This record gives sequence, C-alpha cells and structure tokens, in this order.
Amino acid sequence: MPCYRCGARQTDPVRGASPWKRGVRRETQVLICPDCQRLHDLDLEACGTCGSTSLICRLGEVECRACGSVRQARADAFVGSDAMAGSGAPPGLSAEVEAALNRVLGRA
Repeated sequence: MPCYRCGARQTDPVRGASPWKRGVRRETQVLICPDCQRLHDLDLEACGTCGSTSLICRLGEVECRACGSVRQARADAFVGSDAMAGSGAPPGLSAEVEAALNRVLGRA
C-alpha cells in the first residue's frame, strides 16, 4: 500500500520498527511515509474519546491505538465515487496487482 499523500511505496523494512505510520482517513486505513509525517495537515480522523490520530480500521470498525476505544465505521463515508477518488491510490495500481498475481499464480 502506498503513502496516501505522495504515493511512495513502502520498501522491505530493515530490522526494528517501521518508520511508516498508519492512520484512518474517510473511514479507510492509510499509510503515511516518513517524509509526509512531517506535514502538519495530514487530514486524518481523530479519536472521539481522546483525540489521538493513531487509529486503525478493520472489519467495519475503527479502533484507537492510544485509548482502545472502538466504534463502527460510518457507512455513509463509502457512498459515492468521491470517497474512492480521494483515496490517493496511484493510477494503474489495480493493473500492477493483477500482473503480480498472474506472476505468482503462473497465469499466462
């Protein structure tokens, strides 16, 4: 998954903690590269309980890594093409994934 702001791809990590951060934007989990983390306006969602932006989104729930608060993801955030248009996915990503699957599965 690339950085949602600049599209940089995460490379194989060296030993230790990854410098990349996770966040939630428009009810979708995103990655933030180390360079983009320096920006002040990341446009990430914040926890309604403690205000932290250390959120993860999985299986229709958004969980705060700071305080453990869990809430249901808002279904209205997924309606319409605007939600996907701002996802930051670089063009051609689906074709790139399909090609990788074809290589791994031995498809012609």
